[in-house]
Amino acid sequence: MEQILGVWLLIVNIVAYIVMAIDKKRAQRHRSRERIPEKTLFIWAAIGGALGIWIAMMTKRHKTKHRSFVIGVPLLLVLNIVVYGYVWMTWIR
Repeated sequence: MEQILGVWLLIVNIVAYIVMAIDKKRAQRHRSRERIPEKTLFIWAAIGGALGIWIAMMTKRHKTKHRSFVIGVPLLLVLNIVVYGYVWMTWIR
């Protein structure tokens, strides 16, 4: 069960990073119709991909001027740590 949680977190963070990188690329090409909605990015962050979203924000310099991302993603990262830490401590160990 421990490995399943680890694999889940790894996959969800990789996908979240990729989704954020795709949105950055589309933003650079001015393809507003094909952009990934902010709601989708926040959903990826909420289900465990906050670290991937945050790393993409910092490395790709994407959404760093959006207050909702600058504040929301770190808060979701803390929430991810608390929730998945609780799951790991109570259900897996």
